Amino acid sequence: MVASNNAHKLQELREIFALAGLTGVNLVAPRDVGLACTPDETGATYLDNALIKGRAFARAYRAQADHRDLGELWVLADDSGLEVDALGGRPGVHSSRYHQAAPGGDGCAALLQEMAATPDAQRTARFRCVLVLIGPDGQEYIFEGACEGRIAREQRGENGFGFDPVFLVDDGRTMAQLSSAEKHRISHRGIAGRRAAEFLMRLEAT
Repeated sequence: MVASNNAHKLQELREIFALAGLTGVNLVAPRDVGLACTPDETGATYLDNALIKGRAFARAYRAQADHRDLGELWVLADDSGLEVDALGGRPGVHSSRYHQAAPGGDGCAALLQEMAATPDAQRTARFRCVLVLIGPDGQEYIFEGACEGRIAREQRGENGFGFDPVFLVDDGRTMAQLSSAEKHRISHRGIAGRRAAEFLMRLEAT
């Protein structure tokens, strides 16, 4: 189960696992197993927040499974964000809140406005992701990924979500201009997800 109510993250993780060759795992949303859980992401780091979410969903599932005999499952929790060097690493772990606080919920427009006077040479940034896998026995495994880039001068592209339309990769396109397969090969979530998938495939082989 993916410990998130974000449909975009669930879809991306499904695609990442499939591209990694992990076909024997079915990633499900909390609602698919009858869960409604919205833990407060109060952690100071991505790892803190990933653990908060993963542990909360794992507890909720175990409590429900005790009564409904739903069986055992792994819980996969993600926390990620955009770190802009010119902003001292902001918005970082508060990336989601940055979008929510922006006029019209458009965090990309707010970021471009905040960085309007920032020279191109100082627009370096990175996406960072931490994934936590929690096994049925409560054992926790951590996987990380990062993707370096720059902040564009305008929004471009229709794919992806979040800050993808303003995040430039090496070839000059934004993350939102990449195909899903291209994005997953280089993205922070793609790297972390691939490492998690490879771990699960090694478990399957033992």
